[in-house]
Amino acid sequence: MNIIKRKHWQISENEVTPKELFEKRRNFIKLGAASIVSSGAIMELLAQENLPKITLDFIKDKNIDNLKLNTFEQITSHNNFYEFTTSQSGVKDIAHTLNTDNWSVTIDGLVENPMKVNLDDLVKMFTIEERIYRFRCVEGWSMVVPWNGFSLASLIKKVKPLSSAKYVRFETLVDPEVFPDQKRGKFGVIDYPYIEGLRMDEAVNDLSFLATGLYGDVMPKQNGAPIRLVVPWKYGFKSIKSIVKISFVDKEPLNTWQKENPREYGFFANVNPNVDHPRWSQKKERVLGSFFKQDTLMFNGYEKEVAELYSGMDLRKYI
Repeated sequence: MNIIKRKHWQISENEVTPKELFEKRRNFIKLGAASIVSSGAIMELLAQENLPKITLDFIKDKNIDNLKLNTFEQITSHNNFYEFTTSQSGVKDIAHTLNTDNWSVTIDGLVENPMKVNLDDLVKMFTIEERIYRFRCVEGWSMVVPWNGFSLASLIKKVKPLSSAKYVRFETLVDPEVFPDQKRGKFGVIDYPYIEGLRMDEAVNDLSFLATGLYGDVMPKQNGAPIRLVVPWKYGFKSIKSIVKISFVDKEPLNTWQKENPREYGFFANVNPNVDHPRWSQKKERVLGSFFKQDTLMFNGYEKEVAELYSGMDLRKYI
């Protein structure tokens, strides 16, 4: 894996390790210095962390943004994945039915180089990075996630969109034998496949990311395995999971929630504390694991990087 120089907008790795994990590791170092740590104690420490082993490289020393940090358990135990269930805590218990072996992604539409490619081969085309992003759900909860993957812009560069391509449309897997809600047909919670879209300038923004893992390991199935979109300045429903198709189109795609409830959801879905959801305020958010709420930041804290994309637009109108 190539070493990526961290950009100024990225949260440092220091912030992603939970406080309790840092305290365990600090104690571990002290014990090691005193030469009293047994191999059994080391294994016990690893078991308590309940994290992929590679995350032992993360050592917390400060929290510069005063964020309430999230554990691997929190990130993987609270998910919206309606194809499985509307129970956020229940997804992890049934997501094992998703078979990600031999996964392929079709890239088509207005491009010079369309392709249908096995995910393993697709990943090999790009430099794998870690991106530690804030993640804000439209429902009012949030978390901080260390994603692994590659920039959407790098994929776009490879397939070479035509000048007529103005939007990128994403589509998730349809498999009623795997996804219980899809099996319900017209009685499902939403229409499938799940669809999302980005304007081309949003898609090529450096923040837009195709994630294939988190915490240095492969993507957990409940988090959108094996490949998902991550757009950190937008509400979480824009970050479509389990992608099987990426299409370059000339017209604005009708995304799933915009189709289901256009009064409440628009195409852009930018995090905006100044525009409330029709049924609740967006001024504050509850970070997973925290009792108290914190102020929501404009564009989820990425205003400097993306505000120019919406220059001259009425952000109260274009939600």
